[in-house]
Parts: sequence; structure tokens; C-alpha cells
Amino acid sequence: MEDVSLELQLKTLPEQPGVYQYFDKNDTIIYVGKAKNLKKRVNSYFNKNHDNAKTRILVRKIVRLHTIVVETEFDALLLENNLIKKYQPKYNIQLKDDKTYPWICIKNEPFPRVFTTRKLVKDGSKYFGPYAQFRVMSTLMDLFREMYPLRTCSLDLLPSKIEEQRYKVCLEYHIGKCKAPCTGLEKEENYQGYISEIEQILGGNIRPLLSSMKEAMKTNAEAYQFEEAQKIKSRLNVLQNYQSKSQVVSPTINACDVLTVLQDDGTSFFNYLVIKDGAIIHGFTGEIRYKLDETLSELIGFVLPEMRDRFNSLSKEILVQTEIDLSFPEVHFFVPQRGDKKSLIELSLRNATYFRLEKLKQEKIVSPERHTERILNQIQKDFRLPSLPVHIECFDNSNIQGTHPVSACVVFKNAKPSKQDYRHFNVKTVEGPDDFATMEEAVYRRYKRLLDEEQSLPQLLVVDGGKGQLSAALKALDQLGIRQKMVVVGIAKRLEEIFFPGDQYPIYLDKRSESLKVIQHMRNEAHRFGITHHRNRRSKTALQSEILQIEGIGPKTQEILFKNLKSVQGIKNANLEQLSELIGKAKAAIVHHYFQ
Repeated sequence: MEDVSLELQLKTLPEQPGVYQYFDKNDTIIYVGKAKNLKKRVNSYFNKNHDNAKTRILVRKIVRLHTIVVETEFDALLLENNLIKKYQPKYNIQLKDDKTYPWICIKNEPFPRVFTTRKLVKDGSKYFGPYAQFRVMSTLMDLFREMYPLRTCSLDLLPSKIEEQRYKVCLEYHIGKCKAPCTGLEKEENYQGYISEIEQILGGNIRPLLSSMKEAMKTNAEAYQFEEAQKIKSRLNVLQNYQSKSQVVSPTINACDVLTVLQDDGTSFFNYLVIKDGAIIHGFTGEIRYKLDETLSELIGFVLPEMRDRFNSLSKEILVQTEIDLSFPEVHFFVPQRGDKKSLIELSLRNATYFRLEKLKQEKIVSPERHTERILNQIQKDFRLPSLPVHIECFDNSNIQGTHPVSACVVFKNAKPSKQDYRHFNVKTVEGPDDFATMEEAVYRRYKRLLDEEQSLPQLLVVDGGKGQLSAALKALDQLGIRQKMVVVGIAKRLEEIFFPGDQYPIYLDKRSESLKVIQHMRNEAHRFGITHHRNRRSKTALQSEILQIEGIGPKTQEILFKNLKSVQGIKNANLEQLSELIGKAKAAIVHHYFQ
């Protein structure tokens, strides 16, 4: 193949729907994408500066591209999906599904067996599933065993072999679980009737089956075939009992699919539900790994064809959580605002949320490094940081009516407390209860020290307080000339408002956000650390004042006593000889006599 320069390829791209593939220097496919207009979409990668670092890296690695033109955008979507599955490009979305879920199989054979399997064999058999919840599948299999006399053996029941009387009845026949089709005692038409009803149940079409069974029971009763009518009634009761236990969401909803996605940094979690006759017949929750800034529409466009193919869904209506830029032939995307369909969206989102929490718990145990990296990436995104916040600091002030003012600085590294780096500041230049001036002094002293010692500055500085404390911290950073070297935010306690410099209104992070949880942890640590130091200062002052009440004892003697005996109780417990060694016999006698 003749080599064509990348620049020439970009100029000669068609303005039609299609799929594009990017190759690196090793001629390996590193990205596959789809487009309504190939020329506009592909050139957009090379004609603008990308905010996402991974996109910039991808563009630098592109050496060659290849395009495939198709008729419609939907064809491009399907082709993109197939190519991603086939080549697993490094920078593409990946559907993480390492598990093999079981199916219910109706075997393609005379007198079909119904059983569970994890292997799909293309031999004409019918497969229903997969079942992400094993309990649901077990309930269905128990239902079939109770309602129908199905065979469980693997005998080859060709008509010729049955006529030759090759087989004999087994224990299943004697206990009433099978009617021995192997010996000709069960007619194939009757057996196929069982299979037809099972297919209806597995397909979610229970209501028509219930109606036909009631009609058959009535017909048999009118014909005085009471034994047959009773058998149908027993099966009807079992099926109605199963229906009452199944998750019926709304009798007014006929058939639809539900797909919701929770987007996280680098990973998203989705839930897919198949609804028929108002009941959930399939539910699947999974994880999507993506490398670039894919939109919600792109994620849904990747997942939906896979799910519909896997569960053999033909529903014309897809319920989604928000408006998306996606079109499927003969399929309508709908964002419900109220009613039963809105409840389905909420149910699907809850399933995705629970799955996400479980994955995060597992990740924290199995891969703490990846867990930490994901949290740092989320903080970087939420707080608009230019780099990963491996070093964050938080300040808080403590005082009582202006007495003993202190400020505390706590340090988090890799989203975890670094207690050896905690610092507290006894305020020196502020008189009275001036919280803003206290914050300014503490911030100035902290970063003046770091600059003097040539230590690294944090990527994010959090100030406990609103706009006033935030402005005081910025004033200190301006004096040092380092305001542009870190991002500074304030957090107000009451509503957990996040204030950015220059923004008129605060932002509110999701209460479940891990970014907010880290910031709250820092704020609480700074408060605890500051309060502890403040209490210690007040206690020390109170204790020292008791020593100063002793006539003839001054501050110098007091300092010697506390330096060596640590506390008033230590001074009380000291004998005369110990005191004499520290402060002389005359003063020792005065102190010892005072505490006797």
C-alpha cells in the first residue's frame, strides 16, 4: 500500500457518515470513532487545543488514519461498536464484563430439554437471558419444574427410536415429574404446548398466557373434563403466584427498555432494564472504562446496541435520564418527567449507584493506589485544577472572644492525612477577635516558611470559611507573590458551599461526591487540630496562673518548674529535695509549704 501523508489524508476526507481508525507508529489501531461528517470530525482533532490531556497524547501518537464510509449514522454506530470489540483500541471505551452470566436454553431437539447453561452453541437452540441475578433464573426453573412434566434426560428421542421401543421409563416417570416421551406415552403436540408456554413466560408475555389458560380451563369444565380443568387450574395458580412475586412496575407500561449511566472520572456505571407487560424481565448493571472525554450520548451509543443484542430486545421506546444526541431507526428516546416511567429511571439509577458503591469498596481493598488516583482525578476535575492535587492544605482558626487566638494547618497527601506535616500557629500580630487578620497571618507565615526552605507548595489550598476568610488568604498569597501557583477555595460550613476567588456565587458539590468528602475530612481535621491546641493553651495559662499566685514566685521560677515537672500536679507531688535542686532551698520551701 502506498504511504500517504497524514496532512493529505486530512484534506481529502469525505463529508459523509462513517468510521475512522487511528494508527500509531507500530501500525496498531489506537482509536476508533464514528461521525456524521468524517471530514469535520477527524479534522477537529487536529485543528484545536484539547483540554483533556489524554486526547492531546492520542493526537501526538497518530501516524496514519483509515476511514470507512457508510450509508447512515446508525450504520456507523454499529460498525464502530464491532471494531472496538474486535481490536480493543487503547483509547476507546471498554465495556468491562469479565463474568459469564448464565442463560436458560430450550434445546433444538425432539421433545426439547429446558436447562441452564453458560455456553451459547449455535445449533438452532433458543437462549433466554443472560441472568445477572442467579436467584431470578432459579425461580423460573423451579416454576417450570412445578408446572410442566419436562424431561431431564439426554436421550436422542427421534421418532424412529421411540417406535423401536429402545428406551424404558425411569424414576422421573414413576414420581410424576415426566410423562415418558421416550416410550411414546407423551405426545409431541402436548409437549410442544409446554415449550410454547415456557417461551411466552421467558419472553415476559405472561398476561396472554394467563388468559388462554383460563379460557382452556373453562372449556374443559363445560365439556365435563374436570380432571383436565383441574390440571390447568393448578398450573394457573402457580403462574399467578409467580407473577405476584415478580417485580411489576406498572400495568400501564407495555414494553420499553431503560438505560441510565452514572459518569465518574475514567469509569462510568450503567444499568439496563427490559420491561414487558409492566414487569422487569431482565436487569443488567455494568462498568464502562473510557479514555477520552466521551459524552453521555457516546457512552449510551456504545452500550445500548450491545445490551439490546444480548437480551434480544426489540422495544421501540428507550427511557433515558436526560436528552441525548443519538438516533436509532424506529426507536424513540424518551426522558420521563413524572409517573411510572420516571420511577423506572430512578430505580435504574439506584441500581447503578449501588453497583458503583460496591465496585468502589472492592477497588479500595484490592487496588488502593487506583482508588486514590481516581479520587485525585475527581478533585482535579471538580476544583478546576491544572494538575493532580497530590498535596492539599487546609486552614482553620480558633479563639474565644479573641483570647488565645490560634490557627491550624492540616496537610493531605494523596488524599490522606499527613499528620507529621500538620502545623499550628500562635497568632502574634492580631489583637482582639479578628478572624480575617488571623487567617492572613497564618497563611503568610506558612508559605513564607515553605518558600524560605524551598519546599513544594500545595496544588490546592482550602480555607475554612466564606468570602471574608478566602479574601484574607488571597491577600497573604499576593504579598508573597504566589497567588497564581495554587488554587484557593473557601468552604462554608452551613451548606457546604465552595467559594472560588472572583465568582459571585458558590458551587455545590454532590453530597455523595468523594471530592467533597475529602474536603470535609480536611476541614474537620483542621478544626479538631486547632481546637485541641487552643484548649491546651488555655489549660496551660490557667495552670500557670495558679503558680504565679504564690507570693515570692515569679515567671522565671514558674518556667523552670513547668519545664522539669511538666504540670501543677507534678509540682504538688515533688518533695522538698527535688524542688530545692531546681529552684533553691528558699523558694522550694515556699512552694512546698503552699501545696501542703
